[in-house]
Formats: sequence, structure tokens, C-alpha cells
Amino acid sequence: MPADETLGERLMAQDCLYTLMEKHSDGHVETRVVGSIIDYKFAPENPSAVIELLAHPDTKIVSLTITEGGYNFDPATLEFDSSNPLILADLAGLENPNTVFGYVTAGLKLRKERGIEPFSIMSCDNIASNGHIAHTMFTTFATLADPELGAWIDTNVSFPNSMVDRITPVTTEADVHLVEELTGLVDLCPVVGEQFFQWVLEDSFTLGRPDLDYADVQIVSDVEPYELMKLRLLNASHQGIAYFGYLCGYRFVHEAASDPAMVAMLNLYMNNEATPTLSPVPGIDLDAYKVELISRFQNPEVKDTVPRLCAESSDRIPKWLVPVIFAQLASGGSVDVSAAIVASWARYAEGADEQGNPIELVDQLKGELVPIAQSQKQDPLAFIRVTKLFGNLAEIPEFTEPYVRALNSLWNVGASQTMSEITQLNHV
Repeated sequence: MPADETLGERLMAQDCLYTLMEKHSDGHVETRVVGSIIDYKFAPENPSAVIELLAHPDTKIVSLTITEGGYNFDPATLEFDSSNPLILADLAGLENPNTVFGYVTAGLKLRKERGIEPFSIMSCDNIASNGHIAHTMFTTFATLADPELGAWIDTNVSFPNSMVDRITPVTTEADVHLVEELTGLVDLCPVVGEQFFQWVLEDSFTLGRPDLDYADVQIVSDVEPYELMKLRLLNASHQGIAYFGYLCGYRFVHEAASDPAMVAMLNLYMNNEATPTLSPVPGIDLDAYKVELISRFQNPEVKDTVPRLCAESSDRIPKWLVPVIFAQLASGGSVDVSAAIVASWARYAEGADEQGNPIELVDQLKGELVPIAQSQKQDPLAFIRVTKLFGNLAEIPEFTEPYVRALNSLWNVGASQTMSEITQLNHV
């Protein structure tokens, strides 16, 4: 992406060093310089150099942080989208790739031809079973390009599952100035994060791994309980904060998460809807984890923004919240808050707030979703009839009834009162 080129220029100008700022809720800030990056390659500038790096015997792990939308699959069917024009271009020839699939496959192709064992592909993105998803998507692409290569990757490449949890807002100019004030260093690309972090990783690597447990990474045989805990409690709750918070007029997450009505609604969602869909999580007290989540959301020093949480919803809600809804419907559980969160997205997607001010959606499906949202006063189920996002939810009364109730309430009394009514209705 174009922004990656400028990031690379800034990093290279400071020998790929950068400052990590951990912001504690009491105002304390810890800083340290990180030196683990030794080089930066902007792939479109020199594709062959990147492919050769991937093919080099010293490369043992390729990690991916390419966002939820980077895996090129249909959220309803989980099938690889082979009609994507960039994918079609890569399938026509791997010399100048356009996508992560093209680059990684080209590197693996060279390793196979040169008799070099393959690296592991380690996804760090917020997707349930991210390793399994990566395995399916990369092997599907490689098989389309070269069936023999696809079979080799399927058999020989490890795709460990992982769960990474740390709230890291977009770096601002104020953060750049704060680093200089605290350290005396001019750093054009510092990273800001909360003090909390958790990294859970499946111990499955083709060519071994660093001693990551020394750095407090939890190395486990099964990541799924941890990833579902994080996706369905933290990430899905972020979506609850996003649209209700924006419509209430909040622009910082800590402000929205300090609203008593928001806290009550989030607790209702986490306790009554998300938690029943989770398996026991080894070593984790879920009740304490949920209390800590609210505290993390309320950290005023992180200054995470509500618009950041509102971005790319079509990549997020289908992966984080919709699975909770279907699991609850299957067990006969409540979906009132989940339905209200989806309704708040639909209301937000109309493109105007409660005062009539325009909302600028940031979403790859913006062109499709905004007109649908703007038609829903005539057809209240229009938004959830987008089956690639919601499956058949529009046909299930146990979901559509609370969804329409919440949507009408958002129109008639606004987001703040709607949150209060949801919690009162459910006796919280």
C-alpha cells in the first residue's frame, strides 16, 4: 500500500529502530527502543528482492499481520475469492505479484525448486482459527497456480494458529512529540500500546521458532479457546462501542466506555451472549478478564478513537459477532444485544448522525452498503439481507425481532436511550 512506502522511508532513515510507548491508565508512560527490525523492503519497488528473501534458507518464519480483510475469502462461505482481479493477475504469472498470496507462493516455489525446506506461515490477524484459514487460502491459491506446488505446500508448510491481544491505536503527531519529550529521541514512527498484552501461539513450526516463551508468549497445543475469548469478548465488544459510541457523539473509546449505559450494555453482551459460546480457557478467569476489559477500554491515556473501531465493519462483524449470534440461536440463547449492535451498524451506515451531520464510512463495501442502509426505513430488514455478511439471519425471527426493535429505537429515541432500554428490558 502507498502508506507502507512512506513508513519504510521513515524506518530506514532511523536504522529500523522505533520506540514502543506503553501508556498506563494512571498516566505513567514506559518507553523502550525496539531493534528487532533489521531491514525494510517495499515489495512493489523490487519484487524479485522480496521473493529472494522469502526463498533464502535463513528465512524460517513468515508472519502475517494483513488485517481481517487480507485473506481474500467470502465471509459467508469461507471460500477463497478466485475472481479477485489482483488474484487473477497473480495467477497469470508470479514474477511481479500484487498480493501476499503471490509473493509468498513465489518464495515457496523457489524453495521447492532449490530443495530448501519451506518456512512456516504464522498469521497474527484477528480471525478465528487464523492458521487454518491461512492454510486454506494459501494452498488454494497455490493449487490454482500450480497443482503440484499446492500439494507440496499443503503437506509441508506449517500454519500455526495464534491469538494476539494488545490495543494499539493509530500513532498521532502528539505521540511523536511525546516520545521526543520523554526520551530526547526524534522518532518518526513510534508505536503506542496499552500496558496489557497477550500472545498465545500454537507450537507448530516447520523449521523451529525463537524462544518466545522467554518473552511471555503462551505456547500451547490448542489456541482456539483463547482466540474465541478475545474475538468474542474484546473485538465484538469494540463493535458495540463503535457505532453506539459514535451516534452518542463520542470520538474517543475511553469516553464511550465510561458511559454507564454503555458499560451496562457491554456487560450484558459479554455475560449473557458471548460467554455461553466459549469453552473453558486454561489459566484464565473469564469473570476477571471481562472486568479487566472494561478497564482497558476506559484507559484515557491510550486515546484510541471510535472512528478506528468503526472502520472496515464488513470485515469485522461477520468474523467476530455473527458467529456469536448463530451459536446463541442454535442453543436458544439471547441475541438481544448482538442484534442491537448489528442494528447500530446499519443505522451508522446510513451516513448521517443523529444531528444530520454526514458520516464518512471507511469500508470496502461502502458503495454497496450505504444505499441499502438508506433504504431500510421502507424495508427494515434490507441491511441484514446481505447474505455474504449475515447468512440467513434475515429469515430467523428470533434475530429479526430484536434487530428491528433496536433499529426503530435508534431512529425514534437515539443511541443513548436505546442502550438504556436494552439493559432495562433484560433486567440489568
